[in-house]
Amino acid sequence: MIQFFKKVSVSLVTLLIALTATAGDDEKSTTKTSGFNWNPVMDAIIQVESEGNPKAVSGNSVGVMQITPILVKDCNDILKRQKSKKRYTMEDRYSVAKSKEMFLIIQKYYNPENNIEKAIRLWNGGVKYTKRATNRYYKKVLARMK
Repeated sequence: MIQFFKKVSVSLVTLLIALTATAGDDEKSTTKTSGFNWNPVMDAIIQVESEGNPKAVSGNSVGVMQITPILVKDCNDILKRQKSKKRYTMEDRYSVAKSKEMFLIIQKYYNPENNIEKAIRLWNGGVKYTKRATNRYYKKVLARMK
C-alpha cells in the first residue's frame, strides 16, 4: 500500500511540474500549434511585411502581418467549422496579438505538419500558392530568420 502511495505521489509531482512549466507565458502558449514554436517565423514575416509597424497599410492589407479581408474571412470560416464562437473583425488586423492568432489558425488548418517553407509561402501566396510566385518572398523571410 505504501508503494502505491509513493508511485501516485511521484506521478502527481511530475504532473504538477509539467503543468507549471507550460503555464507561465501566455504569448508562448498562444504562438504555438501542436507544440511547434512559430515565433521566429512570425517575427521574420512581421519584419518583411511591415518592419513591425502595426499601423502599416498597403492597399487592402494592413497591420504588422499585412492581413487582407479575405484572410479574416477565411479565419472566421475556419472558426465557424470548428464550432468556435470567436470571430475576427477588420479592425483586429491592427492588433499584433490578434494578427498572430490569425496566422496560427491558418497554419493549424492548412499546414498541420508545421512545415516552415509551406507556412511562409502560404502566408504570401494563399492556399493555392506556387513556388515560383512566392520564391522571392520566401527568401526574404528566411534571411530575416537568420
